[in-house]
Amino acid sequence: MDRIRIRGGRPLNGAIRIGGAKNAALPLMAASLLTDETLALGNLPHVADIATMGELLVQLGVGVSMNGAGDGAPLANGGNEGRVLGLTAEALANRTAPYDLVRKMRASVLVLGPLLARAGRARVSLPGGCAIGPRPVDIHLRALEQLGAEIDLRDGYIEASAPNGLHGAQIAFPSVSVGATENLMMAASLAVGETTLTNAAREPEIQDLGKCLSAMGARIEGIGTDTIRVAGVARLRGAEHQVLPDRIETGTYAVAAAITGGDVELVETEMGLIEAVAEKLHDAGVEMTPTARGVRVRRAGNRVSGIDLVTEPYPGYPTDMQAQMMALMAIAEGASLITETIFENRFMHVPELSRMGANITVHGGSAMVRGVPVLTGAPVMATDLRASVSLLLAGLAARDETVVNRVYHLDRGYERVEEKLAACGADIERIRG
Repeated sequence: MDRIRIRGGRPLNGAIRIGGAKNAALPLMAASLLTDETLALGNLPHVADIATMGELLVQLGVGVSMNGAGDGAPLANGGNEGRVLGLTAEALANRTAPYDLVRKMRASVLVLGPLLARAGRARVSLPGGCAIGPRPVDIHLRALEQLGAEIDLRDGYIEASAPNGLHGAQIAFPSVSVGATENLMMAASLAVGETTLTNAAREPEIQDLGKCLSAMGARIEGIGTDTIRVAGVARLRGAEHQVLPDRIETGTYAVAAAITGGDVELVETEMGLIEAVAEKLHDAGVEMTPTARGVRVRRAGNRVSGIDLVTEPYPGYPTDMQAQMMALMAIAEGASLITETIFENRFMHVPELSRMGANITVHGGSAMVRGVPVLTGAPVMATDLRASVSLLLAGLAARDETVVNRVYHLDRGYERVEEKLAACGADIERIRG
């Protein structure tokens, strides 16, 4: 099992190219099931979750082709230029998303809505993924039932059918759910009549999906607001679409620059994607300025200052950036209060950061972080995707050596992370095995 070794204390300097957003690419790939024509997606990241979704789509009968190897980036740390994935669901040979693939990644449930809408039935394993607390699919299922789906849970699978087709409905989500919003947008695109989704998610990834569906011929209004209207059409066509830059990768490398006292330009991204994160970094004393190529990040002063933050649905502070900011606050001057409102069990990185000398006390959904002057390297264990990168960030700032174990979590969402950091001066390497 791979590990990553870091000898910390080196400021990062240079440029890092930000790849396409994993959380946008996954629903976009699922959207290929809605048409028998080719959906061409550019700027996809090469990460494990994308490979898993690709395997799942192939099992469902989707033809997959690749144009470009993605090695044409001018930066030393690589990139995705020229890499376009073609997905053609001309004939759906299978309607089952099996457990052995779905257990690896919760986003696999996003094939449910498209399969129901296009094929009239679907059998999807109940999903797995990071163990960061319950993310129930019942919101998806109740909403699909409102569109006319008949759903049964049997032997660990969602058995769904639409014998009379899907029909538009007024759907009010009981809580904001990115996945449910995506699933229902796709399903409603081929339903008969108009569907209104209220309390819908507004994340940039939702907006990216809406743009792609519109290019495929879907009739969607209100993208980016909490009320989305979808007028169903008889069929969708193929399209070409570029995946938007990954805002979580952008935020993660911004924290990497800040935690090491470095000066890094994040290329092919934009400040508007991470406004909530940029605001908190500014409050901590980190300078972020737009450039012609992206965003420059540098730490002003000797130490960052402690801040308080609360995770919230977009446009609030993202839960996927909570662990990274906690690592930064662990070396801040003063105390910080970090409150998690989206997922339970998302403080599993706290014991590992504490092994490195962090002073963190958890009370329910809040963590009090009292900054220390320096962290000390130690062997640590990753528990989920964002927790794993928080430990890597802590290792960049720590003295001595840190070894992050179980980095398969990291590989689910970050492409060539050790290469990108090494190109900016980090002493970091992957240990295979």
